[in-house]
Amino acid sequence: MTMELMEQGTAAPFVDRRQYRSGDAYSGREHRQFSDSYNGLTPEARQLAEAVDGYKLRHRRRFISYEELLDVVRSLGYHQ
Repeated sequence: MTMELMEQGTAAPFVDRRQYRSGDAYSGREHRQFSDSYNGLTPEARQLAEAVDGYKLRHRRRFISYEELLDVVRSLGYHQ
């Protein structure tokens, strides 16, 4: 917020940049910072990494808890 707006007691309107309008250059796929981070993983580790990333995308989470990780692992068919 600029100093002028603070002195006037008005705030700039909030712009929600998470919303995409038609015509925006949005491909429908979330940008992944480390898209090649699966290189060098075993097939099992790649499957887990993709499942965790899918969970985070579906639930709009940046980080997941241990309980959520356990749910992902169980969804892949693993059990104790």
